Amino acid sequence: MRIGQLARSVGVDTQTIRFYEQQGLLPPPDRQANGYRAYTEKHCEWLAFIRRCRILDLSLAEIHELQSYQDNPHQPCTAVNALLDDHISHVRSQITA
Repeated sequence: MRIGQLARSVGVDTQTIRFYEQQGLLPPPDRQANGYRAYTEKHCEWLAFIRRCRILDLSLAEIHELQSYQDNPHQPCTAVNALLDDHISHVRSQITA
């Protein structure tokens, strides 16, 4: 699928997709002979995950860290739990303020 199709399927702007690629959150797609990006269903899944994280106000660094845990699922869950607990504490302090 092309970038416009990917953007519509997930509900983001094409510039957002390019930004996430530049930040290393979305793996670069293969290129077709005409130079167009060729995205896969896996890109759609990654982008949907990133979008859900951003809705929850996770930072790009936190999302990148979560992705590293997804890439290595045999790691202990304590680090993921600590990351999310810290984020929840941050959200609670914002609500209190």
